[in-house]
Amino acid sequence: MKETELARLAMVQEQIIKRGINDAAVIKAMQKVPRHKFIGENSLSQAYEDHPLPIGGGQTISQPYMVALMTQSLELKGGERVLEVGTGSGYQAAILAEIAKEVYSIERFADLARKAEAVLSELNYSNVKIKIGDGTAGWSETAPFDGIIVTAGAPEVPPSLVRQLAEGGKLVIPVGGKFMQTLSVFKKEGEELRQKDICGCVFVPLVGGEGWRD
Repeated sequence: MKETELARLAMVQEQIIKRGINDAAVIKAMQKVPRHKFIGENSLSQAYEDHPLPIGGGQTISQPYMVALMTQSLELKGGERVLEVGTGSGYQAAILAEIAKEVYSIERFADLARKAEAVLSELNYSNVKIKIGDGTAGWSETAPFDGIIVTAGAPEVPPSLVRQLAEGGKLVIPVGGKFMQTLSVFKKEGEELRQKDICGCVFVPLVGGEGWRD
């Protein structure tokens, strides 16, 4: 067994399972996806450590536990169409692609989008589509989505994302200030959004027309 695989399995055991992640599909995805492939050369030795890492452009690849927690919060069963706002490195998209039927991901930085696309292609994730643009506006042409996951902190829930969420669908998003947020799950039930707060968190700001101004 390769050193990277051993490190990945140890990461899942210590950082994911021991902290209460119990969704079998999420655990299996975290055990399979090679996080080190999504990280720059300078940070390779830290690929499976318990913290976020810089990926350029002031952006980060999220802490493994946070990726698992957000994915588990969507409660995916396997046939869903999911929107990700903030492609970043592409790691979260890969985890989603292991479980969901289709993943649509938006990234505002073209260089990050191209890098993520290249890695996802190398790893044969044919069910992920990436576009460059304002993630706060969603991806109306491919809506509605059974799940939406936002990997940056928003001042409030973007209305466009709510409109593009399918009935019964879940939106997982950090909401709050620029330097600290609350990770919450919103479930669409008719005209209402049911909110469940999960935990405090710190994400880079969600910049866009329905987010923070650049």
